[in-house]
Parts: sequence; structure tokens; C-alpha cells
Amino acid sequence: METPPAWALALVYWLHMLATVAWIGGIVSLSILVLPAARKSLQPADQLAFIEAMQKRLEPLAWFSLGLLAATGLFQLSANSHYNGFFDTSTQWSLAILASALVALVIGAISVRTRGIYFIMITLAFTQMLYYLGNSVEED
Repeated sequence: METPPAWALALVYWLHMLATVAWIGGIVSLSILVLPAARKSLQPADQLAFIEAMQKRLEPLAWFSLGLLAATGLFQLSANSHYNGFFDTSTQWSLAILASALVALVIGAISVRTRGIYFIMITLAFTQMLYYLGNSVEED
């Protein structure tokens, strides 16, 4: 496959980072800023209404960000010289990509069954678990 032009890769990298910031930034700002303030200033019945309204506003952004992350990630993957096909297992890089796709499939299957704030929190929990698992593996 021919390597895409540099401007196309730069645009895709930028869109990928923008989608990441929108998705993770939404989760972090909701968890650290919005929900604690709502708990302190709103009555329990009003908190529920507020969280439902926030969900209606943030859920489309989260799904769009996830779709954009998948699309731009696949484009970046196909532009990599080590990529020989999705089910190729001839190199460690290919095995790592295949393993990460399978883990993402399992996490996605679990996460899609949740709604609202629980969707945000379960994806964040899986992210943290995988981060610490990756950092705990010792290199040779």
C-alpha cells in the first residue's frame, strides 16, 4: 500500500488527538468539576434531572469521538509500514495490535450495555486498569 501524503497523516493525527481530548476531557471534567458541584448544590431529585440532561448532551459527543477515534486509528494503522493485515501474526507488532483489538472488543461489549454516567465510569475504570497493567509489566 502506498503511504498517504504527509498532510493527510497530519490531519488524521490531529483529528485523533482532538477526539481523544473531547472524550477524555468530557469524562474528567464531569467527574472532577461538574458532579461534585452538583452534589453540593442540588437536591437529590434535581441531581438526577441534571445528570440526565448532561447525559443527553454528552453521549452524542462521546459516541462521535469514539467513532472518530476508530476511523482515524484504522487510517493510522493502515499507513504503518509494519501493518500487513488485521489477522497477521508474523511480528510482535501485529500480535500487539490484534490483542488490543480483541481487548477493545470485550471492553466495548461490556460498556455498551451500560448507560449514562455508568458508561463513562466503566470506560474510565477499564482504561485505568489497562494503564496500570501495562506499566506493571517488566521489560526484558
